[in-house]
Amino acid sequence: MSPRRLLALFVVTLTAAWGWDALVLNPMTGEWPWLIRQHGLYLTGIWSIGLMSLAMVLSVRPAWLETPLNGMDKIYSAHKWAGILGISAGIAHWLVKQAGSPLKSLVGTAGRPAKMPLFEFMSPVHGLAKDVGEWVLYALIFMLVISLWKRFPYRPWRLLHKAMPALYLLLVFHSFALMPTSYWSGLLGGLTALLLLAGSVASVISIKQKIGQRHRHEGRIVSVKQHSNSILEVNCDAGANWPGHEPGQFAFVTFDAREGAHPFTIASAPVAGSNQITFQIKALGDYTRALPHMIQPGQDVCIEGPYGRLDHHLARNDAAQIWVGGGIGITPFLAWLEDFSQIPHKTAIDFHYCVRDAKTDPFVARIERLCHDLPSVTLHVHDASQQNYLRVEDLVENRPVGQKLDVWYCGPAGLATTLRKRLKGLGQYDARFHQEAFEMR
Repeated sequence: MSPRRLLALFVVTLTAAWGWDALVLNPMTGEWPWLIRQHGLYLTGIWSIGLMSLAMVLSVRPAWLETPLNGMDKIYSAHKWAGILGISAGIAHWLVKQAGSPLKSLVGTAGRPAKMPLFEFMSPVHGLAKDVGEWVLYALIFMLVISLWKRFPYRPWRLLHKAMPALYLLLVFHSFALMPTSYWSGLLGGLTALLLLAGSVASVISIKQKIGQRHRHEGRIVSVKQHSNSILEVNCDAGANWPGHEPGQFAFVTFDAREGAHPFTIASAPVAGSNQITFQIKALGDYTRALPHMIQPGQDVCIEGPYGRLDHHLARNDAAQIWVGGGIGITPFLAWLEDFSQIPHKTAIDFHYCVRDAKTDPFVARIERLCHDLPSVTLHVHDASQQNYLRVEDLVENRPVGQKLDVWYCGPAGLATTLRKRLKGLGQYDARFHQEAFEMR
């Protein structure tokens, strides 16, 4: 299931539960302008707290959802958009609330629905709950802005993002105090209670810094090697409890507890009897640029994982396989090629590697050596310095119309979007585009 489909199904479910309770079990009476305003107030509130609850649950990296959602990267995508939609619904909720005064001036109070009863024991804090909801909304809008502003530095963003679980718990208080008691006794009440409980548990896990605890492994750094093009190769012993990994998976690696965990693809294939894994890390930000000066052999490291579902074994048996790697997105394919070297595969593969300059690229020679011993793999190096850019026509060259194609991609998002759209635009092939997106913010 795609993140988009999950979120659509989630919102439809919330809306249906609200509709059954609000329109069938406990209908309000009054004039339609006021009814629209009142129903809009409750519905946007349900959307907001429901989506924020989902975002909190997804933030603790629930590995059991990897299979239905097809990877941890998809879980993070759903988490991100659940948060964005939840805050957007919160803004709509606030705007509908503010519409009360203008509506009173326009149509008067005649026909205004009677206020629905709330929990009596919460009456002393009803005013506080309203104020808390407004304050939290302002904080969430600020968090949304800096999250979408990619130039905002990661480290302060991460520190501010740690406040999200506490903000969510304040929203739980706001929702519990102000949701009509009649809703709690119906389908919506059961669903809301489940979401608030799950979101609250996830918030406590996050506050106590227990995210991914079951998948953490204490290891150590075996070797560190600096390549050209700002690539740092880090070889680690993942520890005796490391469960092993599939080629193409990734892990969250903590070199410095103050910095926290960062996701890196495991660039080596599993070796029987060994817990050593390799990461190829490109200097893309302040943290990764500083890594060569921060780490050294023998140093402890926390490795959480493995995660991910970028697995060529899931390809259709009757489909042609096409691999496309660009930049540091070559790392899962390094693991795949190493795996092929240990266990030969007969499946014919066209492998396209996009580089800025083949002469200085640290992986071209290694990939050429690996592919030389793998007759089933045909390597195509696209060298931008020689104006040899990858085109969608290169992927389908000499292929019969109607052929099934499984394209496995890891690289820049812009190139992925272009290839996906143009491949679909050709309309001559039964093509599936598999991509892992490291968009964790």
